[in-house]
Amino acid sequence: MADYDLAIIGGGLNGVSVARDAAGRGLRVILLEQGDLGGAASQATSRMIHGDLAVLERWRFRRVRAALAEREIWLKIAPHLVRPMRFVIPAHADERPPWLLRAGLLLYDRLAARGLPPSATVDVTHHPVGNALKRPFGTAFEYSDCVVDDSRLVIANAVDAAERGAIIRTGARCVRADRTEIWRLAAIDRGHRQVITARALANASGAWTSFVAETVLRMSPWKAGTGQISQIVVRRLFDTDNVYVFQNADRRLIYACPFERDFTLIGSVGHAFKGDPAVVAIAAGDVAYLCDAANRYFRERIDASDVIRTFSGANLVTNPRRAARDGTMMFDTRRRKAPLLTIFGGDVTTSRWRAERAVSELTPFYPMSPRWTATKPLPGGDFAWDRFEIEVERARERWRFLSEPEAQRLVAAYGTRLEAILGDAKGRADLGSAFGPELTGAEVRYLMAKEWARFPDDILWRRSKLGLTMPPADRDALAKFMAGAAPG
Repeated sequence: MADYDLAIIGGGLNGVSVARDAAGRGLRVILLEQGDLGGAASQATSRMIHGDLAVLERWRFRRVRAALAEREIWLKIAPHLVRPMRFVIPAHADERPPWLLRAGLLLYDRLAARGLPPSATVDVTHHPVGNALKRPFGTAFEYSDCVVDDSRLVIANAVDAAERGAIIRTGARCVRADRTEIWRLAAIDRGHRQVITARALANASGAWTSFVAETVLRMSPWKAGTGQISQIVVRRLFDTDNVYVFQNADRRLIYACPFERDFTLIGSVGHAFKGDPAVVAIAAGDVAYLCDAANRYFRERIDASDVIRTFSGANLVTNPRRAARDGTMMFDTRRRKAPLLTIFGGDVTTSRWRAERAVSELTPFYPMSPRWTATKPLPGGDFAWDRFEIEVERARERWRFLSEPEAQRLVAAYGTRLEAILGDAKGRADLGSAFGPELTGAEVRYLMAKEWARFPDDILWRRSKLGLTMPPADRDALAKFMAGAAPG
């Protein structure tokens, strides 16, 4: 008898989503991630939960409707991680005519559920969204969509999977997989070799999918290209809470989004990628492209020297237009051979649905419970999305030493599970060491014990984005603290 029903290689969004779905249906699951959860392409997504206006422009109405239905599901199951916002598209004389934008957004409204406010026309000369824009922009179109903390979404899926019985192992690399009626995997886990058996295997290793297929599974590599997506972070360029959508000269849509209170995230730019996916970096030309796109609209000019941080990731793609949204999934079954699932690509919006489909492919092989992830909240998400501010006020009433920005960050990260970190603390001193203005020893210990954080970057750039503001001395202190707190 095999140790597990399903073994998963890869701890990105696809991998942890499959683990959560399968564990919740009663399967015995183990996930192996060679680095950190969400450490590659999953930390450089578009950060949008949306129907995608670019897809609407290609007349893919059913696909847009399906994505908008997923948007409503995310608002229900992850209200702390997925936040509704108003998006604003300034009308540009050299781009799509205003009547076309308005008609497209009216159709977008019709395809969506009625949970969020509909689109509207805005006179930017008398509206706060116009303060940051160049003249003579006079008209803009406003609509509703959502933004998501992609890195924390990965972690929340992994936490839920673990609480439903899945084994999550980071720093564990699968080096060989032999396929008979079961899979026999050899893994190097923190320097120790271990053999694991499973009745089925999922290759969810993202940009490494072909490499894993060829070297670990010893199968023909996937004939697919690799695409890169990148964003830049600059100082905050506007005071409103809107997301700006800019029409660029090449007809791409570029987003400028409020980011971590004091910053603006601008993206995304994508293109083909060649090289080692472990060291993806944004090219100087891509930085210039995003700066130029923002400078067409914003009054305050930005240059490459203003870029504070960049995010880049690579993933395998087959059909660039389709895979960008839906991803690719293949299910291989052969006589007297254990099943093999291969899944890669796709966007954040459809990740839950993609995992649900993938696990459902295993139903002929295992007895399992019905589909369930559309109705069960992720850890910390057991409140209504329009009560987020109420949750923040509750946190401040209980832990009176929290400022409003601190409470917002903590609730946005942990939702109703904030008590697991702050407990009965009466003041900051009860939370232990301080690293920068917000990170405490209590939060670090929680992240190490419950969320697989092993190194400072795991906390500063994936479990949070506090790396944007933490001074170097505090980073060094954090590294020493984590080294001392790590299990022997």
